[in-house]
Amino acid sequence: MTQSAAETGSPSPSVVANQGLILDGPEDAHCLLLLAHGAGQGPESPFMQRIATGLADAGVRVVRFRFPYMARMQVEGRRRPPDREPVLLEALRGLADRHRGQSERLVIGGKSMGGRIASLVADDAGVDGLVCLGFPFHPPGRPERFRADHLARLRTPALICQGERDPFGRRDEVEHYAFSPACTLAWINDGEHSFKARKASGRTWEENLTLAVGRVSAFLASL
Repeated sequence: MTQSAAETGSPSPSVVANQGLILDGPEDAHCLLLLAHGAGQGPESPFMQRIATGLADAGVRVVRFRFPYMARMQVEGRRRPPDREPVLLEALRGLADRHRGQSERLVIGGKSMGGRIASLVADDAGVDGLVCLGFPFHPPGRPERFRADHLARLRTPALICQGERDPFGRRDEVEHYAFSPACTLAWINDGEHSFKARKASGRTWEENLTLAVGRVSAFLASL
């Protein structure tokens, strides 16, 4: 049976009953990060798990959650497409509002689609920072369908961790895009969309995930 943090007495990790929240890291952390999942995998994916626990070990309070369609998938046991953008935006705005004031700094972000939704919410939500992990600048093979014009106007301090080989935005493409001064790019060596590197690169997925955790941790500490 799923237990809440209060029931287990343990702040990391735990699942908040009836809310689908997965909590990692100290309750009294100076920074709280709301971390949204990507379109196809939920908050318990290996990628999300490794990033959340890595940041928790660095002293960050991480809250993972499910968008409404992913919550329905968990109950129904069948795949669903993501909710329409307004639904996703409202879900993240509401979660940010509910967690405001629980830590000195409130940061939002996410993997792929989750990071893009967070980037659309950040300025209006008045959060302290934004973290995007594998930003979907365009669909694979469709660079003409650019989906990140708003990053040129972003005011919220932001970190975008991007794999050098990410089919949603490779380094040789992204380096020509326009970004606001608030944005910082961190490149993950030879990484694809989930930061996995080719064997020939000599790098392991664990090394790239550790690199990403380090970059995010340093960014959060700088806010």
